Parts: sequence; C-alpha cells; structure tokens
Amino acid sequence: MTSSSEGVSKYTEVEDEETLAIGYYDDDDDDFDTFTDGNLDCSCEDGGGFSDPLSGEVKPRILLMGLRRSGKSSIQKVVFHKMSPNETLFLESTNKICREDVSNSSFVSFQIWDFPGQIDFFDPTFDYEMIFRGTGALIFVIDSQDDYVEALSRLHLTVTRAYKVNPEINFEVFIHKVDGLSDDAKIEKQRDIHKRANDDLADAGLEKIHLSLYLTSIYDHSIFEAFSKVVQKLIPQLPTLENLLNIFISNSGIEKAFLFDVVSKIYIATDSSPVDMQTYELCCDMIDVVIDISCIYGLTEEEAGQPYDKESMAIIHLNNTTVMYLKEVTKFLALVCFLREESFERKGNRELGRRALRGKVRVS
Repeated sequence: MTSSSEGVSKYTEVEDEETLAIGYYDDDDDDFDTFTDGNLDCSCEDGGGFSDPLSGEVKPRILLMGLRRSGKSSIQKVVFHKMSPNETLFLESTNKICREDVSNSSFVSFQIWDFPGQIDFFDPTFDYEMIFRGTGALIFVIDSQDDYVEALSRLHLTVTRAYKVNPEINFEVFIHKVDGLSDDAKIEKQRDIHKRANDDLADAGLEKIHLSLYLTSIYDHSIFEAFSKVVQKLIPQLPTLENLLNIFISNSGIEKAFLFDVVSKIYIATDSSPVDMQTYELCCDMIDVVIDISCIYGLTEEEAGQPYDKESMAIIHLNNTTVMYLKEVTKFLALVCFLREESFERKGNRELGRRALRGKVRVS
C-alpha cells in the first residue's frame, strides 16, 4: 500500500467583481489538509461560470441554505474537510457566498454553494433565477434546538421560488443538531416540521413539491448518511449500480454491499435491502481503520502516494459471526461487504481472501 497524507484542497482568493449574485463570495484564505487525490477546490471567485474549466463539464450544484448559525458551514467542513466536530465550535459565521468544487471521482462530482443565513438572495440586486437554474439539490438546514417558525417561513419562500425557476430541483431538509434531543423528541420534531412545511405548500397549491427530511448531527454518522442520499439522487448511473450490487450479492452469499467514496465516506450506491445506521457506521469506521493503518504500516521510505490504492483491502471479523470485507475498486471508491463467517469460509471466498491478503493489511 502506498501512501501520502498530502491534501489537495485548494483555496483561492480573488478580487470581488461586480457580478449579479456572486459578489458575496467568502474571500478568506483557508487551508485544510484533506485525504484526497481528487480535486477539492473551495474558491471565492466570480460565479459566472459553473463548469469545469478544463473539461467544460457542467457539474450538479448543491445549495446549502438556512438561517444564521443553523450549522451549514459546520456540515460542509465535517463532511468534506474531515474537520473534527468539536473544532466547528470555533468557526466564524459565514457572511459571503462560498462555492466549493468536489470532484473525488466520476460519480462524486458536484459543486456546493454555502449561503449565509443573513443574505436575502431574493433582493432585486440578486439574480436568483441564475442560481436555481443549474441546481440539482437544495439543502435547507433547520436548527432543531431553536424556534423554527422563522426557518419554516424562509424554507417555504425558498422552495416556492426555486420550484418556479427549476421544477427538477430535489428539496432536502436537514433537521440539524438533533444530538441534544431524545429519540421521542427527534420524532416529534420531524413530524411537526414535516406537517407544517407540507401544509404551507398545500395552502399555496404546490402539493406536488416533495420535501425529503433527515435528522442530522455532525457528532455521529447521520450527516454522512443524509448527504449520501442527497448525492445519490444526482447520480444518473444509480439504478445500474444498484442492480449490479443486487446481482453481486445474490450470487456470492454476501448479505449487504456498499460502494463508498473513501474521501467523504458518502456511499454512492447499495443493494436494495434496507440500510440501518449501525451498519453504515461500521462501514465508515472500517474505512478510517484502513486509511489509518495504511498510513502507519503500509508505506516504505521509498514509497510516496496516497494510503488508499489498488492494493488496499481489509477483512474484519466481528464478534457476532459477521465478516466485513473491504476492497479497492478505484482510487476513490471502495466496495464494503457484510457476510456470515460460514459464507466467507467457503472455498472460493476463502481463497479470494487469502490471495487478497497476501502482503496486505488484515484487521481482525
């Protein structure tokens, strides 16, 4: 396994220009080390062009919106910059629109636009139609620990305006900071927000608008799972990937399979069986273990590169007769599987594991 912890997150400061909506870019020059060999570009630049300057490819756009201090920037830093949740307590409130390009693989390739809560982007000086026209998903973050009457009003205004411009937008609502709530309180908050938001849409004659609600927190894996589901809706190959995983598990004795982006720990696709939080958390922990152990033990002095490569794999035996198996697919994607020990011990699977483990990392 070859490795390097070199991050390629790149933050570019440019002069503000007289643009329509994009004159409010954040111009702070930050530097976060990220484990990625992809192109993670957070820049505060003119927003006239929304495509990759090299390929000319237009990327799906994800908008992060919500009131001030709702946790939008913290979500972005934790998911895409590996910032510790505790460090987000020291983040200053965002006061300018900031765009970030996320290009970890052919499947994970999009832009994130973080909108400050205090900016009224429906002001006549903003061209909000330009913003919404190229948007694939709009994530509205609501602070569950605060009074959300104003947040629901802003959500309704945002969704109705955006829908008129682009009916194809996926509307996602993150009911955030739920780590401080009991399970009953979480369910009650979700039910209440869902009812109020949909009643407002019904009163406006917009029943056809669908809102997807997620309970999230940066202190557990719920934010990664929610972002996974948001990103999956932007992947046109998703049905094909799911079908391939279904065929794979039906012919291999594997019980559950995920295709993960190892940089962000977003799962690109899974088979048709339900996903539970504990399974997802185990997958995330396994990816962290593989990366950490590879960085420590998988390199020689002569080697340089990233800790995750075509040689990467791992097997973890859990104490409930379940085996977890991780194998590199591409330099950014990993296949993570769950299977029973008796299935793993079959001759074909055992030989596969033996060959894969030759000179590689095994964690039991």
